[in-house]
Amino acid sequence: MNDDRERIAGWNEALAGASAGDVLAWAAETFPGRVGLASSLGIEDQVLTAMIAGARLPIGVFTLDTGRLFPEAYDLMHLTSARYALPIQVYSPDASEVEEMVALHGVNLFRDSVAERKRCCEVRKVRPLRRAQEGLDAWVCGLRSGQGVTRERVDVVEWDAAGLVKVNPLAGWTEDGVSAFAREHDVPYNPLHDRGFPSIGCAPCTRAVEPGEDPRSGRWWWESAEHGECGIHDRGGDR
Repeated sequence: MNDDRERIAGWNEALAGASAGDVLAWAAETFPGRVGLASSLGIEDQVLTAMIAGARLPIGVFTLDTGRLFPEAYDLMHLTSARYALPIQVYSPDASEVEEMVALHGVNLFRDSVAERKRCCEVRKVRPLRRAQEGLDAWVCGLRSGQGVTRERVDVVEWDAAGLVKVNPLAGWTEDGVSAFAREHDVPYNPLHDRGFPSIGCAPCTRAVEPGEDPRSGRWWWESAEHGECGIHDRGGDR
C-alpha cells in the first residue's frame, strides 16, 4: 500500500505543470495498450478525445449508453466518431438486470431515495463501466478541480474504487479554458451546454442550472449536494 501511495505521489510530482497533451502521452506510454478514455460526451471529454485523435495516441475511447440519455448525446456520439475517424466503443447495461430492477422498483426508482438512485446508477452505469475497464490498468476522464462540492480537488493521477489508476489531464483547467480550447479547435460538443447544462447525464436526472450555481447542482437536484456522484468516480483512498 505504501508503495502504491508513493507511486501515485511520484507520478503527480513528475507531471506537475505538464500540459494535458503531455499527460495523455505519458498515460499512453506508461500503460501501453491498457489505458482508455471513458467519455461521458461532456465538453471536457470531447476536448480529450480531440487531443487523443490529433496526436494519434493509442488510447481507446469508450462511452456508456444508459438507455436514458438525451437525444443530443446520441447525435454527438455519431458526429464525434465521424469527425475524428475514431471508433467509440459503446457499453450498455445488461438488459436482464434493467428489466429485473424496473420490475421490482419501478422505471423511475431514482426518485424514491438516494439508495434507489444509486441502485439505478449501479446497474446502468457502474457495471457497464467495469466491463469496459476489463483489461485496463488505467483510465482517463475529464474531471476538473472545482466542478462542485464533490470535486473540489482533483489530482492528475489518482486511484479509483476499482483499484485502477485514474488519469485526469484537465485537473487544473478552468471551465473557461475548456470552452476556449473547444472553440479554437472546433471541437464538437453537446448543444445542451449552451442551454445551461454544465454537467449532462441521463435525461430524467439532469436539469439546467442558473449562473453562479454549483455546476453539479443540475444532477439529481432533489438530493443533497454531497450525494452528487453516481459511483463511477468513487475514489479508492490510499490503497
